[in-house]
Amino acid sequence: MRRRPRRGYGLLAYAVCYLAFLYLPVLFLPLFSFNNSMFIAFPLSAFTTHWYAQMWADRDVQHALANSLKVGAAAALTATLLGLPAAKALTRYKLAGKGAWIGFVNLPLFIPEIVLGISLLIVLNTAQIPLSLATVVVGHVIVCVPFAITVLMSRMEGFDPSLEEASLDLGETGWMTFLRVTLPLTWPGIVSALLLTFMVSFDDFLIAYFLAGTQVTLPIYIWAQLRFPYKLPTVLALGALILLVSCVLVVTAEWVRSLGQKGRVVVGA
Repeated sequence: MRRRPRRGYGLLAYAVCYLAFLYLPVLFLPLFSFNNSMFIAFPLSAFTTHWYAQMWADRDVQHALANSLKVGAAAALTATLLGLPAAKALTRYKLAGKGAWIGFVNLPLFIPEIVLGISLLIVLNTAQIPLSLATVVVGHVIVCVPFAITVLMSRMEGFDPSLEEASLDLGETGWMTFLRVTLPLTWPGIVSALLLTFMVSFDDFLIAYFLAGTQVTLPIYIWAQLRFPYKLPTVLALGALILLVSCVLVVTAEWVRSLGQKGRVVVGA
């Protein structure tokens, strides 16, 4: 009987400690959202859902939520549409300096969002473009496009390009090949990119804070309410729901992206 190496237990312990360090503090958010007290302290006074009911009845929350949904949907759709041809070009064609192009595309992920937000604010003010939800969408698209391209590239690299070549050999045009072959094979990646970029836009605070003007998105609303101690329980309830939705979207996006990858038949193998 083979024994498990000792180092395996060490790695397991490290993984458990690392995950606990990351996610254990987050679990206190939903825990205190059900506490029948305005104060965050143990022991919990009593269980209640009053803060959730109060949150749903708040028209300011409803308005901020509607704005975030509009911005997230517009940013996700635009970023995915822009990322689809870029991902195809990076995976299907031999480009000079391909690594440099990929690094350039991913550059917004490494620029601090506060720097990006201030830079976009200066550009918009110089061009005398009024701040609104539309300018927030522009800022979010810049951040979301790298996520969309990464997800779509991983999907496009997963199927055999000879399928597209066979379509072209049978007389189809490049556009019809894309519609009839490439698009059906990459639709899980497209849906995954839409979900992931929507979540990135929905949760963003810094760029929206600089570019929203007088408009309020949900993260901005939460930030503004933290100044009032009596609003804290409602903010905790709202944060718990955002946390739940974010987790569901991430898991769903990854599940959809992986659809059809196992057991895929490779032409010409």
